[in-house]
Amino acid sequence: MAWFRRSESIAPQRSLWQRFKDVALTDVGVLARGGVDAGSLEHLERMLLEADFGVPVTTRLVAEVQRRAASGEVRSREDFERALREGVEAALRSGHHDPALVFAESKPTVILVLGVNGAGKTTFIGKLSSRLRDQGKSVLIAAGDTFRAGAIDQLKVWADRSGADFVAGAAGGDPAAVAFSAIDAGVTRGADVVIVDTAGRLHTSDGLMEELRKVARVIAKRLPNAPHEALLVLDGTIGQNAVAQARSFSASVPITGIVVTKLDGTARGGVVLAVHEALDVPVKFVGIGEQAADLVPFDAAQFARELLDA
Repeated sequence: MAWFRRSESIAPQRSLWQRFKDVALTDVGVLARGGVDAGSLEHLERMLLEADFGVPVTTRLVAEVQRRAASGEVRSREDFERALREGVEAALRSGHHDPALVFAESKPTVILVLGVNGAGKTTFIGKLSSRLRDQGKSVLIAAGDTFRAGAIDQLKVWADRSGADFVAGAAGGDPAAVAFSAIDAGVTRGADVVIVDTAGRLHTSDGLMEELRKVARVIAKRLPNAPHEALLVLDGTIGQNAVAQARSFSASVPITGIVVTKLDGTARGGVVLAVHEALDVPVKFVGIGEQAADLVPFDAAQFARELLDA
């Protein structure tokens, strides 16, 4: 399954690898004499930064290509592509990188979902619920976004579609109270998983971030060691702004995993590496479309292959 957009209605976007071949490796003679030269490395560095890899990851990737070139391992375009691909995969497998969801020893498992407005939280929750239901798990969804008009109704549609139970409070009510009630209901009904939605909020709003901290505290008070997952949903099209969002949210609530949405709407997926580097938490899922099946468990090797070919 392709993770990145390939436009058919307009001139196709040229892949990272195509641009690397055209600009960074135009002199095949340089390769034959022992790899890439300083100019090629400068081009590579600039292109990685333009593709939102971020400075730390870019620096390591360029250094690795340079090391391989110096040792004679990069003598063809195929060698160069392999060095980049393996470098991307290694970066994604560094630190905490296990994409598997963490489930509590005794149910329910509580998954808190957070992110800014427009990142795709509601759609992600619906897709995740469908995925868990397909795995035979009972799911309860809590509509913790009590402020946005239509948010409760939208989430109810996803709950009905996936066969999940649903708990909501009054419009404009206390999100923490909704989370508490939902866990109560999950315990009473024997639910395997309780997914708690939260209102989209700007990461720069101190008041809203404090409200998010309150939701997390109330969840932990009702069920020790919960939430078992706190998943931050990020829009893959916004570039380095995603890194700033991730840092702000993780300063308020300990993030256990990243979900990157709208990868079908971008050819600059390097931000996935930048966010993983910034937080040292695993990327757990990527969203590549609007259908329930368009939620893909993250795979570093597949991502590295498709990123260069996107």
